[in-house]
Amino acid sequence: MLSDDRHSDYLVIGGGIVGLSTAMQLARAYPDATVRVLEKEDRLAAHQSGHNSGVIHAGVYYAPGSLKAKFCRAGVDATIAFCTRHQISFEQCGKLLVATTPIELERMDALEERCRANGLDPERLSAEQLKEREPNITGLGALFVRVTGIVDYPAMARALAKELQDAGGDVVLNSTVTGIAEGPDTVSVATSTGLYEARQLVVCGGLQADRLAKMAGVDVDFQIVPFRGEYYRLNARHNAIIKHLIYPIPDPDLPFLGVHLTRMIDGSVTVGPNAVLGFAREGYPKGSFDAGDVLSMLGFSGFWKVMGKNLRSGITEFRNSLSKQRYLKLCQKYAPGLTLDDLEPYPAGIRAQAVMADGTLVHDFLIKQTQRTLHVCNAPSPAATSSLPIGEHLVSLLAERSG
Repeated sequence: MLSDDRHSDYLVIGGGIVGLSTAMQLARAYPDATVRVLEKEDRLAAHQSGHNSGVIHAGVYYAPGSLKAKFCRAGVDATIAFCTRHQISFEQCGKLLVATTPIELERMDALEERCRANGLDPERLSAEQLKEREPNITGLGALFVRVTGIVDYPAMARALAKELQDAGGDVVLNSTVTGIAEGPDTVSVATSTGLYEARQLVVCGGLQADRLAKMAGVDVDFQIVPFRGEYYRLNARHNAIIKHLIYPIPDPDLPFLGVHLTRMIDGSVTVGPNAVLGFAREGYPKGSFDAGDVLSMLGFSGFWKVMGKNLRSGITEFRNSLSKQRYLKLCQKYAPGLTLDDLEPYPAGIRAQAVMADGTLVHDFLIKQTQRTLHVCNAPSPAATSSLPIGEHLVSLLAERSG
């Protein structure tokens, strides 16, 4: 066995908001246990947790009964309570789901039913009522979901880490995992900062989830395919262009939601994201390319199948990515007064999308286990909103093993 400073009861890989939530709740549930987080970057929330829209989602779009719907609904209240306790800025500004065509107006009926099935109480607005609430937004009608909000998720991640450390836990940065070996009593994790050992390992690897699962000997029947979410920020003169978040009525034939207008907690407004195939899992600048990531995708049968199923929308997303004028048209669907000069650069995000070998996109949370490891293999939006109930769920799964 390793020395005490290298051994812990619980080891968590991943310093994003889900990993930190899990570690914090382990330390809270087991005050006599030792808990450690390993993060390969030099800061917390370096990837998906720090490159998202900052929205506290209400659970509008998710299938009733799914983990996404369950975790999201609980996550709204938990996130607000946590941020209130830690004095982290948030605002429940509400969301307007805007129909801009007659077919979207028809789809709004089903969306309203789904909202109610997920425990929400949406308010139906006419075109006139929408214009009254949002003078700069054009639409045929809308659904208003009042509980949706905005928050600073990196600040929340730092607060989770502080709670963990205050409870005696440990966070190790700049620690890249290079190997995982599971034994009968412990699991060993080789890293760039040395060898660590624990009784139980939780892996919240995000963009590297499939590779870490394989490293641990899990039978992996999926692969992470990165999709870039590219945003623009509106010129500061438009910071008051909207009072709420402006979201689309989704097209059920498309895999992703589409461009929307988002108020940010710093007072700015972003438009986006699109969903364009990424050529580097962690390459945020436009044009990023990683040969290993690309070869891994090209060698995966599920990649070709999902691309074949979504070829038309994929080409459209690429064209929108390459043309600022085309991207502007997506924004003008809701806000016709915007011009090219209003769209300013803003950092992209990358979505870690799990794809099955048959080309199916995994839309819900995907968790795999071995005797001593627990892997969050797919944590789609609203993972940030849901981070506290997800962490609670993972802690309960670990408790079942010892129970």
